[in-house]
Amino acid sequence: MGRASLIDSWIEVKDGEAWLYGANIPMYAQGSWNNHAPTRKRKLLLHASEIERIGQKVQAKGYTIVPLELYFIGGRAKVEIALAKGKQEWDKRQSLREAQDKREAERAMRAYTKRPNYK
Repeated sequence: MGRASLIDSWIEVKDGEAWLYGANIPMYAQGSWNNHAPTRKRKLLLHASEIERIGQKVQAKGYTIVPLELYFIGGRAKVEIALAKGKQEWDKRQSLREAQDKREAERAMRAYTKRPNYK
């Protein structure tokens, strides 16, 4: 347990069905030759109204559906999903600037604490 990875995975709505792509669920260690492929696409079970609602938002407003969490309840795998919107170009630059400022501040603190007169 705990070896599945949702990094770089996404969900698409095609023909009224929701599919999970890019998720890595490793093969069962005690499985036989007919074990599943770890990165195959997986069908998600949602109500038709939910699929229609999120499908409309994805098409109309530029949202994407991302999986947040994978867990097991009663022998079934559950995936918590969310609608997400990508960052704008200016927002990406702002995030990079904030990360760079934080790195510089940490570097300055390390240099200050390594001084011989620091108490």
